Amino acid sequence: MKIGLLISGGLGLAVFKMLITEYKINFVLCDRMSESIINFSLKNNIAYYAGNPRNGRAINILGNLECDVIVSVNYLFIVEKDIINLPKKIAINFHGSLLPKYRGRTPHVWAIINNETQTGITSHIIDENCDTGDIISQINVSIEPYETGADLLLKFKELYPKFVLETLKSIESNSFSLKKQKNEIATYFGKRTKEDGQINWSWQKERISNWVRAQSKPYPGAFSYLNKNKIIIHKVTYSDFGFSNDIENGSILFLENSLPIVKTPNGCLQITDFEFEEDINIFDILK
Repeated sequence: MKIGLLISGGLGLAVFKMLITEYKINFVLCDRMSESIINFSLKNNIAYYAGNPRNGRAINILGNLECDVIVSVNYLFIVEKDIINLPKKIAINFHGSLLPKYRGRTPHVWAIINNETQTGITSHIIDENCDTGDIISQINVSIEPYETGADLLLKFKELYPKFVLETLKSIESNSFSLKKQKNEIATYFGKRTKEDGQINWSWQKERISNWVRAQSKPYPGAFSYLNKNKIIIHKVTYSDFGFSNDIENGSILFLENSLPIVKTPNGCLQITDFEFEEDINIFDILK
């Protein structure tokens, strides 16, 4: 089969490197920030288009985009009919959740924020909407209590290539079936930016803990402000330190080995891994 790839980031590159050993890759669509994908395409003499493909941009640049199957992994753009209708057989997206739950962007991060203990990967037909096409297959992926968004992405990098290959083999042998998504139970979560990471200290301690680990480095990180100084928080742990309910949420109650203990409505959190945006010492801020 001839494959057209719609991919972005490290996850897309991992699938690219696997598929090129199994199939003829006719073209690659990616975003401009995915330099590793662009370089790998150049190295292997594969036609590519980097950028938003809508309004015919990709087809106008690349011309003949013949393929049997389109494979989309971690792609940043919703595609239109000109791309969807290109393959002779089928256009498939691979999404990092158990659809119809967690349609949209960065579903693994949202799953951790929402205290899920399980997520997954879904292969589904690409249509003109966001992650709404018929389901081909799914696998479950556990989320451990200590895992960060980056940890879960590493799991995906191990699982995606094999899952993509298995799905394509079922397409080749025509041994797959389609299942309609139950739209009435669907959930959708939108794109996140680093500005969305601010902590609300009036949240319960459990939500704050999940908020922090979901966005921990190398992601931009959850953050707060201490005397107008931005503090980026990578890890917190629960603390039994006592407090009075009338103390303002987000107050630092104690510094234990230079690590602040902070009050929330239902208990304290100790910030065990953090950095300030500016080069400053926490003791200087608290003077």
